Amino acid sequence: MAKAPTKKPAKKAKTTTKKVAGKKVKTKTAAQTAASVKTAAKKTVAKKATTAAKKASSKSAPPKKTKQSKSAAKGNKKVTGYGSGGVDVVMSVDQVAKEAASIAANAPSQKELLKLAGNEPLLTINSLRAGYGKMEILHDFHLEVAKGQSLCLIGPNGAGKSTVLHSIFGFTNIFSGKISIGSKDVTNLTPSQKLSEAGIAYILQDKSVFPQMTVEENLLMGGFLKNQPAEAKAAAEMVFDKYSRLADRRDKPAGVLSGGERRLLEISRALVMNPEVLLVDEPSIGLEPRFIDMVFEILDDLQHRDGKTIIMVEQNAKKGLSFADLGYVLVSGETAIAGAGDDLLQNPDVGRLFLGG
Repeated sequence: MAKAPTKKPAKKAKTTTKKVAGKKVKTKTAAQTAASVKTAAKKTVAKKATTAAKKASSKSAPPKKTKQSKSAAKGNKKVTGYGSGGVDVVMSVDQVAKEAASIAANAPSQKELLKLAGNEPLLTINSLRAGYGKMEILHDFHLEVAKGQSLCLIGPNGAGKSTVLHSIFGFTNIFSGKISIGSKDVTNLTPSQKLSEAGIAYILQDKSVFPQMTVEENLLMGGFLKNQPAEAKAAAEMVFDKYSRLADRRDKPAGVLSGGERRLLEISRALVMNPEVLLVDEPSIGLEPRFIDMVFEILDDLQHRDGKTIIMVEQNAKKGLSFADLGYVLVSGETAIAGAGDDLLQNPDVGRLFLGG
């Protein structure tokens, strides 16, 4: 009986070898190549599907917080000290000076300035031309301030604010004009004579204490023009009675005082000669915000309790005008605007140019 034919098993795909550059290299058959292509295609399709899924999930998920959003969140917090106010319009110094100069066309007359001083001025500046060397900074400048009044000078850089204080105290060249205390002409007195004879004291911007000397020794230096050392000692004791903060540190070197305490010492040293007029140059400069209010409270006390007349230059225009009875806006060595401090705070031109809005 004949045997049924058996099926031969399918032959495995064979790989062949070829010699390439003397080396044996395996090559795939057509079937192997097709299988490889099919597998690669499957992987590509799977990869695209995964990518599409990730994109879809990212669209539905809430956005992550970025550094920018954190900064924006901080901007919503309440800021105190020097950070108050906003910046809606940015103006260059040249733009401010140019616009302020156009406002100066309606500058106040000397009669109007006299009226602001209640027609009874203690300190008067009449038609003053002054500067440094041969350079004239102040041009036909007028000023009127009554006894017990406070005046704040504001304006752009280079307007001549500090030059007004320097001229009153004798630090500039006077080309023409007159400075009077009451009926006394003090135009050509030296700084020492201004202090001892006219009752005018000048408080520098900052860093005028002697750091290696004690607080008491610094105060005694303020009385160097006293006829007797005992007089300076008695005046210093009056300051210690008034300001316990200094009395508690009378034997300490002035260099260990805080910024606010140093400013208090500078002001107090000027009081040793018991002046009528205080010229205060930038009382808040270099101070931490927490000390600024303290310094202005001291000045307020000197004005309203001790009857001192205060003329100040203040970089923080809002603070200065809020404190002062009167305000002058200086432009190019002349007074462009003058008025009560509160009125200048409400003046739209002053607000736009000097108060940040």
